[in-house]
Amino acid sequence: MDRLRTLRTFISVAEHASFAEAGRRLNLSPTTVSRTIAALEASLGVQLLRRTTRSVRLTNEGALFLERCRAGIAEIDQAFDIVRGQRSAPNGVLTVTAPVMFGRLHIQPVIVELLRQHPQLQIRLLLLDRVVSLVEEGVDVAVRIADLPDSSLHMLRVGEVRRVFAASPAYLAAHGRPASLSDLRQHGLIWIEDEAGPHRGWGLDEVHRSGRPARFTVNNMEAAVSAAVSGLGVIRTMSYQVAEELAAGRLELVLTDDAAPALPISLLFHGGRRSHPNVRAFIEAVKLHLQEPLAGN
Repeated sequence: MDRLRTLRTFISVAEHASFAEAGRRLNLSPTTVSRTIAALEASLGVQLLRRTTRSVRLTNEGALFLERCRAGIAEIDQAFDIVRGQRSAPNGVLTVTAPVMFGRLHIQPVIVELLRQHPQLQIRLLLLDRVVSLVEEGVDVAVRIADLPDSSLHMLRVGEVRRVFAASPAYLAAHGRPASLSDLRQHGLIWIEDEAGPHRGWGLDEVHRSGRPARFTVNNMEAAVSAAVSGLGVIRTMSYQVAEELAAGRLELVLTDDAAPALPISLLFHGGRRSHPNVRAFIEAVKLHLQEPLAGN
């Protein structure tokens, strides 16, 4: 049990990036926590954590060790549950990250329902339009919309979306409906800036080569959609990002014959965590919520 206690102490320090906070969570003094980690590093012969007066961060070896520790602890906890003849109900804290707009539209409703069903569960939702390190930021499940490279994380595909072009009925009445991707060179475009490179990929290569500037450029998707609804131009988005406007008739799809490749919606998590009651409940709830195809597919 001493080794398990040591590993749980290391996990707590890594997740909270603080010896003091880990001590509070585990009811241990900071000195005890520090000595425990020092002894663990000495036994392994590697440095797991970089300490400064302001921060505690994982080394590369520490990140790998944390991933394995979490998986192992999850397996051990599951073994205890099985021997006791029970499967624990979701409880404690579950940390989830998702893209901002998709998270607000499709993940937050799932979370609200989970919290209603499980009074002992607490959920921390990080809505971020950037790639989050599960290890460094203490995330249990990440929602990703992209073709993902191979990694040590487990991935479960739960749906798909497509990139689509749309414009308001008023804009189309005034400027006509583009019949091909090359026609976009004659239209006002609304471009969304992001760290991944907003103008690369399907549908905009012809426009880029023409050198035609965007009519409106913005770094926020909801602002871009609002501009399209106002009749400012043609917008390229993910299908779910304009679902409400399409349903209400405020926007119309264009260039529907030039279908973009589907992008998978995936849940990423550490392999040993899938059987954890919190992660298991979240996965099943998301799969149920996304059974119906998202708009534009």
